[in-house]
Amino acid sequence: MPRHGSYVGIHSTGFRDFLLKPELLRAISDLGFEHPSEVQQECIPQSILGMDVVCQAKSGMGKTAVFVLATLQQIEPVDGEVSVIVLCHTRELAFQIRNEFARFSKYMPDVRTSVVYGGTPIKDDQALLKDKTKCPHILVGTPGRMNALTRDKTLKATGVKHFVLDECDKMLEAVDMRRDVQEIFRATPHHKQVMMFSATLAKEIRPTCKKFMQNPLEIYVDDETKLTLHGLQQHYVRLDEGAKNRKLNDLLDTLEFNQVIIFVKSISRANQLDKLLQECNFPSICIHGGLPQEERIKRYQQFKNFEKRILVATDIFGRGIDVERVNVSISYDTPTDADSYLHRVGRAGRFGTKGLAIMFVSSDDDEKVLQDIQARFEVAVPELPDTIDSSSYMNQ
Repeated sequence: MPRHGSYVGIHSTGFRDFLLKPELLRAISDLGFEHPSEVQQECIPQSILGMDVVCQAKSGMGKTAVFVLATLQQIEPVDGEVSVIVLCHTRELAFQIRNEFARFSKYMPDVRTSVVYGGTPIKDDQALLKDKTKCPHILVGTPGRMNALTRDKTLKATGVKHFVLDECDKMLEAVDMRRDVQEIFRATPHHKQVMMFSATLAKEIRPTCKKFMQNPLEIYVDDETKLTLHGLQQHYVRLDEGAKNRKLNDLLDTLEFNQVIIFVKSISRANQLDKLLQECNFPSICIHGGLPQEERIKRYQQFKNFEKRILVATDIFGRGIDVERVNVSISYDTPTDADSYLHRVGRAGRFGTKGLAIMFVSSDDDEKVLQDIQARFEVAVPELPDTIDSSSYMNQ
């Protein structure tokens, strides 16, 4: 069967072939999905049978839907019992995963999902978990808050049947997060399904992942060159630090975009650039780790709902955040390494759509990162030409 990029030939499986519950198929069809991506084809058949899975695949290839569908397919909700725990490393991602569960479970009214994370009053979470009529069957959250609830026994983990880590490398590399993950894991029954996903999964961390699992299905896109995204135009611009604002203004004036994300390296730069863009009458908004939780989520929703077309963000926003209309990403500041670059450019050109990624290079260190990116992903990142045909990065 011929495989074209990330799409499989025209006679490939549809979601119907996975023998999912009718309620799930209705939701999938409402959402406009017809053909599963390669990752979904590889993982869903085994994962809905309860097999452990460790999967590394590109950003934007529909990994979230794998564990959402696998758990919703198998769930038998019991009031007062949490049966699915999903952990991820940032609050935004937790919020987004919870929304995915809501989208796919729209015809499963008995299934309740909820999200917990730090920075909000813990007593609200405790009250929710203690109330049998409101206790979620699926709980998504960050490791710190989830562990606090497990420790004080509000979260009774004895009924957990599915344990999911998204962007698992980030949680298992950071010592404090790893400790939280291990403590939550130990509070759950020995027999359960464990699934781990990430876009970047270094060979060194894989044995750590597998310690949590029994004989898992392992899916790695080992060939790192495949990690960059198909249909994504990548360019760099060499310029002095002082020339960045003018160049950015020019680009925003001349490029056609639905939505654009501009990445910077610090909170102060995010705030300054956002202010500057607003003064130049660009519809901009900014998100970074220094904002209170509610404000971060409110701004993320505004951007996702297309109320703002330009987002200035620090790298915290780089991983796993999915806004379908983003077709241009600009690294105003060069990312620190090739991994961060992948997560940034993966915001534009999700799941086989076209996109454009531009990186500003203004120092020797920047130059080195550019070389690393080209070497690691075996991709030539050419200089940005004076004019660029919009049809090469806009879906017509």
